Amino acid sequence: MDAWIMAIASVILVSLLSMIGIVLLMVSDRVLKSVVFVLVGLAVGGLFGDAFVHLIPEAFDITTSATLTSVSILLGVFAFFILEKFLHWRHEHTCEFDEICIKPVGYINLASDGVHNLIDGLLIGVSYLASIEIGVATTLAIIMHEIPQEIGDFGVLIHAGFTKRRALFFNFLAASVAIAGTITSLMIGETVESYKVIMLPLAAGGFIYIAGSDLVPEMQRESSVKKSTIQILAIAAGVGLILILKLFE
Repeated sequence: MDAWIMAIASVILVSLLSMIGIVLLMVSDRVLKSVVFVLVGLAVGGLFGDAFVHLIPEAFDITTSATLTSVSILLGVFAFFILEKFLHWRHEHTCEFDEICIKPVGYINLASDGVHNLIDGLLIGVSYLASIEIGVATTLAIIMHEIPQEIGDFGVLIHAGFTKRRALFFNFLAASVAIAGTITSLMIGETVESYKVIMLPLAAGGFIYIAGSDLVPEMQRESSVKKSTIQILAIAAGVGLILILKLFE
């Protein structure tokens, strides 16, 4: 029962981090638009960093077949490619009737973030089943990771065309999926490993696709030397935060 209470409290705390966007709601639209490219750069670094430094190594650590894990990563990339194709099709057929159109990358980011948050919830749940100490350590590690990720996600949603309030709302919904992950872990116990074996590489593939296919090309449109330098530093900062997190695991 203590594990259940601590785990649920921890995942609610992690989910509430998505509300960090409230701070950004206080920023004027002009100022926010001027720094969105920095947030997108931070997201690129965070997504690539999380995929290659955290998710993929963890996926290979827990798998019994390196080939299957590699194929699962590719399936993640392919799945998000298909999802984007569908969203582009829908985008083209509905935007002519709507005044406000959301770029597909916004919805893809929400889907991938939901998968990632579900995995975070699974990890929190199974960690608390191991011991309270391990559960607390895992929660702290995820919190360190979630702060830059949520800022980056908020920036991606704004970049995609969401209003600040809608970006905050949908970001919170995606974050809340972690609660379902934790409850699932607590209910099925040790068998949660089978979920991780499947979902870790899929999430990694999704992150790689979003960063490489959607966000990097958008950043390449910036030709200003000053802004390009800031983008590079933002990407490095995103990767650096993931590396720092790795040191505490």
